[in-house]
Amino acid sequence: MKLKVYVDRMSQPSRAIIIFCKVNGIDFEEVRIDLSKRQHRSPEFRDVNPMGQVPAIVDGRLKLFESHAILIYLSCAFPGVADHWYPADLSRRAKIHSALDWHHSNLRRGAAAYVLNTTLAPALGLPLNPVSAAEGEKLLSSSLLKIESIWLKGNGPFLLGGFQPSIADLSLVCEIMQLEVLDDKDRNRILGPYEKVQKWVESTRKATQPHFDEVHQVLSKVKTRLQMQRSAGANTEADSTRKLTSKM
Repeated sequence: MKLKVYVDRMSQPSRAIIIFCKVNGIDFEEVRIDLSKRQHRSPEFRDVNPMGQVPAIVDGRLKLFESHAILIYLSCAFPGVADHWYPADLSRRAKIHSALDWHHSNLRRGAAAYVLNTTLAPALGLPLNPVSAAEGEKLLSSSLLKIESIWLKGNGPFLLGGFQPSIADLSLVCEIMQLEVLDDKDRNRILGPYEKVQKWVESTRKATQPHFDEVHQVLSKVKTRLQMQRSAGANTEADSTRKLTSKM
């Protein structure tokens, strides 16, 4: 049976799984789970992942969720995956695990909280939360500083001084790419101070082309749609103001 990959391309870890499969020639069926339509809460999907989150995979009788576990499984279960993604060397693997574990409680928490509470919440039927946004930005900035000063410390352009990307590079870069939905001034304000991080993102992008750009097209589409909605809202507010002042 063909590998089934349950994803929403607006999900950072979903994009990492799709890109990994495409880059490594893994034959798979992409099953779209639209988070904005609450499809992840359906009984059918919860049979695949009772946590109700994407990504998830079904490979034969195996049902697996949590993106890092999926990336590790795919690296080991499918022939032809280059060793640099998840090296056979145990010490190198251990360091990749340390970066992945750090990611979930630092970069992911900060980036997800900031983008959600400044930009994406209304599309998911949630209110914007300025307090959570400020907390998220603080953690995000701290995480970017640690990537620059600790995780990218080494001779190579990738995490842990690597000369080729690992699953950790792909996972963390897809997280940072979520900032593409922000206004340019906010994105530049946050990423601007971190030149080494920006070079690393570009190195990972080049190493996974053309799939990286194709999978991330969804972000530019969403950004354009959000800009149009904000523009329409501003015009409506301006019209209301003009009508009100004309009656004074």
